[in-house]
Amino acid sequence: MKLIRKRRNEYALLFVSSIFLAVWLGMAFMLEAVFALGAISLISLLLLIRQSRLLYEATLIWDNRILTVSSALISMPSCQMKKDTEETVVSTFGILIGSKIYRWGLDGVHGVRLHTAHIDQERMYLTFGDAAKTMRVELLHGMTQKQAVLDAAQKLLHETGVTADITGW
Repeated sequence: MKLIRKRRNEYALLFVSSIFLAVWLGMAFMLEAVFALGAISLISLLLLIRQSRLLYEATLIWDNRILTVSSALISMPSCQMKKDTEETVVSTFGILIGSKIYRWGLDGVHGVRLHTAHIDQERMYLTFGDAAKTMRVELLHGMTQKQAVLDAAQKLLHETGVTADITGW
């Protein structure tokens, strides 16, 4: 989430500085430079809006978190990648892995949904997707107490409607 916030701040700084330079050069009657800086301002505004929306979604996931872990393994039918990030957050609204957001439950019945959750003694496996694409995330949860696992499973059931399959406890 820090990286998303940092990018948003950089885009805001770029937008403000390009607007300032465009106005200053406009007062000096350098129209070609004003148009170029105007285009840069427009592009930076669009990037700023996009990044602000991403930050909003990341904040929503962070504020409604069910579980926070440090490592994730993402599997899709075509590839598999491992991410060791500073934070991986499982939430009511999706999962935040570093600065990448995977959302579920926002587009109604036909959108991306959390399908299954499986918890064993070391890992939590989440499967989510829609009719076209399915992903599987493997998380090292680090929970050592059975009650913590039951609490996480209860939160998953209450927040997402998915019953977690608990084995090995």
